[in-house]
Order: sequence, then structure tokens, then C-alpha cells
Amino acid sequence: MKIAVIGCGTMGRTHGAEWIRMPGIELVGVCDMQEEAAQALAGRLETKAFFDFDQMVSEACPEVLDICLPTHMHKEFVLRAARLGKHIICEKPFALSLEEADEMAAVCEQQGVRLFIGHVVRFFPSYIDIRRKAADGVVGKPGVLHTRRMGGNPGVAKTWYTNSEISGGVILDLMIHDIDFAQSIFGKAVSVYAMNRRHEGLDYALATLRFENGGIAHLEGYWGFPGPFTTSVELSGSGGVIRFNSEEAVSLKMFKVNNDLPETPALPLPKSPSMYNPYYLELAHFVECLRTGAEPDITIADARSALQTGLAAIESAATSRPVRIQ
Repeated sequence: MKIAVIGCGTMGRTHGAEWIRMPGIELVGVCDMQEEAAQALAGRLETKAFFDFDQMVSEACPEVLDICLPTHMHKEFVLRAARLGKHIICEKPFALSLEEADEMAAVCEQQGVRLFIGHVVRFFPSYIDIRRKAADGVVGKPGVLHTRRMGGNPGVAKTWYTNSEISGGVILDLMIHDIDFAQSIFGKAVSVYAMNRRHEGLDYALATLRFENGGIAHLEGYWGFPGPFTTSVELSGSGGVIRFNSEEAVSLKMFKVNNDLPETPALPLPKSPSMYNPYYLELAHFVECLRTGAEPDITIADARSALQTGLAAIESAATSRPVRIQ
């Protein structure tokens, strides 16, 4: 299967590194309007660099386009790819509005191409295990979920992140992982109450989701944390509690503000060794769905619902009122 990556930033580099070690896959090109970025990644991955989307599609003839572009560019390139008859993998969040997401899904269906939205947390072993235990009733009926997801501000390296109109800010770009995770346990949220604080390189959000079955989720997202990327989950049920924290290897840690930040914040990966990381597992799953026609673990409806809840959280933070999700 011939794959091409569009966007040579952090996610493009991450996906590209997994594509080249996947059996049965040929990475036929990478594309970015910034020629230096495209050439650097193409050299690293031993493939061809392109600086024009149409030229890459015409010359490299990919069967699948992996879209790793900034969020505000998702719709344009998903529609262009679909109308060229290419299957599509698109990074989360789905889009910046439900109208955009619905148009993207509709055009892909009309053109007979598959569209996959990359919510990679579904492929992290710890999160898979928590979902499995919750479904199996290990802690009884799930009642309350607490999650935290915090790391450096990506706006330090890529200024488009700081413009919430085109990135969605910390809620739509970071917290959406935990929104999707919470909804995978409790079902669709019915209401959300959120706050969001932005100040000098900090973007912090706290959201409370309520579910029809009585479940509650408290989600915390933080761009600007001075330590390493950290995530934690606590799921309380009628018969016990499940806890996970990515940084529990030592008993005490201290983080100090460091102005000498790396060019790009590191992506979160499991601390324990494994043969394949979650990004590999995610992409391999999408490829298998293409080959077999199976429905992916992350459906279009799932990705749309996470977007809808995220947008409701943004509205709640802006109005200081709870928002009912239709």
C-alpha cells in the first residue's frame, strides 16, 4: 500500500517514522510548503520530498494520504484528497466546527473513500486496559473519572497553536483526547461546564462532563507545564478504583521553570518498553481496516462526538455557564 504524508511537523515526523517500518507499506513521499522541512524529513525517511500537493499526488500516486497539517487546514485537504479518490488518515481534532466535520464526512462517503481520524490515546496500553476493566465490571459500575493531561506549550515552537481560532486551544487540541476517552467509557456527554485560562504561554482548562447514565468526568488540560509531558487517570466505580499516572516511577519530583525550552515539545509515549508504540498501532489498525473493510475502533461518529463536546466546553468557558449537548 502506497502512503504519502502531508505536513512535515511533529506529527508528520512521528507518523513517517512508523510508516517506514510497517510491513506491506511504501512511503512514496512527504509534502510541506516549507521546503526545508520536507527535504529534511524525506532525507531521514529515504523518500521523496514534495512542496506541492497536486504534484505529489500526480507523481507519487499514493493510495492513502496521511494528513498531519494544522487543524484549520484539515477540511481543505481532506476534501481535495477525497475528490482525487484517495483514502484519508487525518489527525485529530476532526475539524474546527461540526459543519466542517459533516461536510468532510459527507464528501468522503460520496467519493467512496475511507476517512479515519487519529485519536491515538485509544491505542495506549494503559488506556486500553482501563477501558477493558471498566467494560468487564472489575470496579463495578463506573461513576467518576478524573483525567489530567499536561505538557509544554506547543506554541513556543509553532505559533499557530497560540491562535485558538485556528487550533482550538488546549481544549480542542489536547483535552479532546480525554473527552474521547471519557465518552468511550460512559457514552456521549449530555452537558459540560468548563473554565479556560490563558496567560503568557499558559493555556489551562478544566471541564466537568455529565452523562446520561449518571457518570461524571473531571478533565484537566494544561499547556505550559514546566515538567515533562504527564498524564493521569482515576476511574472510580461502585466496587473499586483504577489509577494510572505516567510519572509514578519515583516518589518525589520537582520541576522548575526553564526558559531554554526544546524547539518542539516531546510527544507522550509509554514509559515501559514495547515492540510497537501507540502511533504504530493506530496507523496499522487503520491500514487493516482499509484492507478488510472493517469499522475502525475510532468511528467518524466517535470523532464527531468528541469534537461536539469539545466545542461545548469552549462555549461553556466563554460564557461561564453549563452547556447542554444536543
